[in-house]
Amino acid sequence: MAVRKLKIGFIGAGGIARGHFDRIHANKNAEVVALCDTSDKAIQAMHDHNPAAGECAVFSDWRTMLDEVKLDGVQIHTPHTLHFEQAMEALDRGLHVLCEKPMVCTVEHARQLVPRIEASGKVFSISYQRHHSPEFLYIRDCIAKRKHGDVTYITALQSQGWYRFVMTGVWRGDPALSGGGQLNDSGSHLLDIILWCSGLEPAQVFAFIDNLDAKVDILTAASVRFTNGALGTLAVNGHGIGFYEDITFYCEEGAFYMRQGKLTEQNAKNEFSEPKDMPKGTDPDTNWVDAIRGRAENIVPAICGLRVIQLTEAAWESGKSGQPAKVKTL
Repeated sequence: MAVRKLKIGFIGAGGIARGHFDRIHANKNAEVVALCDTSDKAIQAMHDHNPAAGECAVFSDWRTMLDEVKLDGVQIHTPHTLHFEQAMEALDRGLHVLCEKPMVCTVEHARQLVPRIEASGKVFSISYQRHHSPEFLYIRDCIAKRKHGDVTYITALQSQGWYRFVMTGVWRGDPALSGGGQLNDSGSHLLDIILWCSGLEPAQVFAFIDNLDAKVDILTAASVRFTNGALGTLAVNGHGIGFYEDITFYCEEGAFYMRQGKLTEQNAKNEFSEPKDMPKGTDPDTNWVDAIRGRAENIVPAICGLRVIQLTEAAWESGKSGQPAKVKTL
């Protein structure tokens, strides 16, 4: 007997939503039945990208979509500061949620959203795709098993030409919609993956931040102390050329070096190798659907979004005050 497909609605149908649409459309257990966007151009671009999108009901108001279409879940692909209200409303309506990063833009919103998710019994996932990478899954598993002992130090660098992009007038350069700059946008992926892989929680941050002539942060240099005493350094360079990412987890008896998607492991004998037996990777949409069906663990739960905004907000506070800032807790 065929399993009924989950009916999914998209709140936001812009560029980031197209890959999500393709993956849901290819999934035999789910289908996108409704699209909502305030931009007719975004809807048309989605139709042009994948003709199957033309079969979806179309709305310009997301609440109207929720009122008129019977859904099992929604995906939220809107500007960052809109995520909180849309996620809260979707949960109140008994819907599963996949939210683009960042989950929220303030710790206070996380304080309200996390217990709502827990009380709902619904699957709430965040689209941090690095969680689904075989390399990062391998690192997380090794650290959890203390293969090389405890994590003692983390370095994380992300560099891209983000500044030139936001200065073209896109919504990411408007703090009312973006909630912040690169640290809250692509830099959010960097913060998330070091916290998820290490299992560490941030306790205190000392950051220098420069907006250049933008309205949002472009350059961030931060030192972090974690609750277990481990230390870390974060560098988010929004005025780079192209994209480059470099992450290292230093442990008591070894290390994991992730350079531009390539993993190298170091052991206590100072031997370097490229791990071969990797876990099977997946993607945010497949994992979300499988978690709703009870076939998989939700590997990007709301706690990940909480940890990211805790660290991000403390960095902003420190950058503004010029003093170390303690991470706010729930």
